[in-house]
Amino acid sequence: MALGVGLTALRQGAVLGTTALRRRLLVSLEINNKDKSYEWFLAWMAHQAGEPSKGNVALRSAPWVRSHQLSVETTVEQRKNGSSSAAFKLVAGPGNHYINYKGAWMQVKRERETRSMQLMSGVPWETVTLTTLSRDQNLFPQLLSEARELAMRGQEGKLVIHTAWGIEWRPFGQPRQKRPIQSVVLEPGVAQRIESDIKTFLERRQWYADRGIPYRRGYLLHGPPGSGKTSFIQALAGSLSYDICLLNLSERGLADDKLFHLLSNVPERSFVLVEDVDAAFNKRVQTSEDGYQSSVTFSGFLNALDGVASGEERIIFMTTNHVEKLDPALIRPGRVDISELINDASPKQARILFERFYGEGERVAGISNKEVEKISEQLENIVHDEMQNGRRISMAALQGLFIRNNAQEAIATCRDLFTTRTIAPL
Repeated sequence: MALGVGLTALRQGAVLGTTALRRRLLVSLEINNKDKSYEWFLAWMAHQAGEPSKGNVALRSAPWVRSHQLSVETTVEQRKNGSSSAAFKLVAGPGNHYINYKGAWMQVKRERETRSMQLMSGVPWETVTLTTLSRDQNLFPQLLSEARELAMRGQEGKLVIHTAWGIEWRPFGQPRQKRPIQSVVLEPGVAQRIESDIKTFLERRQWYADRGIPYRRGYLLHGPPGSGKTSFIQALAGSLSYDICLLNLSERGLADDKLFHLLSNVPERSFVLVEDVDAAFNKRVQTSEDGYQSSVTFSGFLNALDGVASGEERIIFMTTNHVEKLDPALIRPGRVDISELINDASPKQARILFERFYGEGERVAGISNKEVEKISEQLENIVHDEMQNGRRISMAALQGLFIRNNAQEAIATCRDLFTTRTIAPL
């Protein structure tokens, strides 16, 4: 009996001693999946695990990661034409992992709470806990800074698209290559006016504050399909090093309160893009083809744009193919500050686009500068003549024609792509 009591006391003493020693010698850092560092750190671990170590040198100069439990994160991009693509990323799964960072060993424990979910997004609560010796706790900020730099490096020179997940904005798919703004051919002066207005707005933050004016700007780009509205917004965001937050007002589960929260918490240096706004609110009730009625109300959307509860420091773009269907309350000054028509191809636009396609590459095939200029002038005359007859062609149709054909074939078949459409003023 005495021996049993002694062993029990010894065991409890060992546990208490171990706990006390652990508290004095070890330090832990917890990161939950609501924090931005969570994604950065998992991506950093996945990156380090993908680089093979070379002997003991790697243990001292480069991070070393040992992980036997992996999880896959799949991103699916669904396109409007019905096609889709998927990207897979392997990250550290739930369980214990070990890393050696700058000579210090750390235990990484990823835990997932499957019994409770985040209320808005429905995603399980997760935490990553890093444990190391107390003397090495100064390495935590360095590690997180390195993880952030790695994440930013992957997005450098690229455009990030964000979509709404509940009340949060999350990156959608992989960062995309920025499109040069010169690659989007608009009627001369249109792109320059919009870009100049945005740059002026960005430089006048204090001017707005001094006069008590809400610091936000709204733009409406309207015109026929295929005229380059969305392409121009993407190119403009890339040229200003901005991201795009894509807002779908028809999304199921999106209500007025969630919309307020989303527009009040737009990521820094981001445009909010609402495409085809006429389809969402062509009437003051939003109803889809299957009879589903969204809980986002027209008045709720208006209040989110410029009401008392609306956020500031925001640039919003709206696009529409039918500006005449929009309610005047939506496009009044204060909600839409700049409205620009992005129309079908004008003669000048067609010529510029033709010369960009064939001005360099086709010369290798034996077409001289004079021939390119002659054919582009011919195309310009064709577009002008068709416009006089009430027939138009979109920039998207011209681009597709130039991609498929050489210069002579394009000019010979371009008339087949013109359609009868009411000519809007350019």
